Amino acid sequence: MRLENGTVTAEFLLVGFSDHPELQKLLFTVFFSIYSVTLMGNLGMILLITVSSHLHTPMYFFLCVLSFMDASYSSVIAPKLLVNLISDEKTISYNGCVAQLYFFCSLVDTESFLLAAMAYDRYIAICNPLLYTVIMSKGVCWQLAVGAFLGGTVSSIIHTTNTFLLDFCSEEINHFFCDISPLFSLSCTDTYMHDIVLVVFASLVEAICLLTVLLSYVCIIAAILKTGSAEGRRKGFSTCASHLMVVTIYHGTLIFIYLRPSAGHSMDIDKVTSVFYTLIIPMLNPLIYSLRNKDVKNAFRKVINQKRLSLCKKWAK
Repeated sequence: MRLENGTVTAEFLLVGFSDHPELQKLLFTVFFSIYSVTLMGNLGMILLITVSSHLHTPMYFFLCVLSFMDASYSSVIAPKLLVNLISDEKTISYNGCVAQLYFFCSLVDTESFLLAAMAYDRYIAICNPLLYTVIMSKGVCWQLAVGAFLGGTVSSIIHTTNTFLLDFCSEEINHFFCDISPLFSLSCTDTYMHDIVLVVFASLVEAICLLTVLLSYVCIIAAILKTGSAEGRRKGFSTCASHLMVVTIYHGTLIFIYLRPSAGHSMDIDKVTSVFYTLIIPMLNPLIYSLRNKDVKNAFRKVINQKRLSLCKKWAK
């Protein structure tokens, strides 16, 4: 990478939270705890769905993939953040920065498309229950998951290329990871056209995903309201509540970060918000789905009871 003054550099400096040195150890403890819970929660959800045969349905297939996405994109950010909090050298190589931005954008956009696919799954389950297993076959589920991945990959290639076509005036990234906005702020040249590309393609992804979610839930709500019994309506809304909560938190945060006007950006606010969607949301998702889902809780109790029974038999021998 060549800077405007002709200097060649092979790395960036991630400023992160170094302007608060007195908080480094506390932040390390907090972020390490959050990341540990994230990995345990999401990998535990994947394991639970895998070993519980009655959870082998389209809804839990997508939930399994969602847990994999959450664990993955959190892992793109958290390890480097934790190392920088306890290290005096807070650098990242140029190629490492490119890779981090690429994988982060790819996984985040894949999750956006996946949440849209999950809304479509709920629409079919509630509005066409008799044809649910036919429409949402295993092949269709895989096609939707692969389609989400391809959509995220294409979007990430566009954003990563658009960002690293810039010439940079500085090596200091005022953030804890290689994100688009702080990299744009290092540019020596006008970023107007790059901002346009960012907004257009980010808006396109958001529009496709949110429109799919919105249309799905309009149809779902209409179908639920036609249900005769109050118990049926309660059950219908309960089925979708967890997913709707996750979609609202996730997309609300992304829109705040990437689609609000660039003028008046506060990097301190961006850092706090980024912590929320890179570390906290991936930790919350398995908790939201497990605490509000009887099938998941029953499957967890069943697995625990089986383990206890197995241990008792071993001790009896």
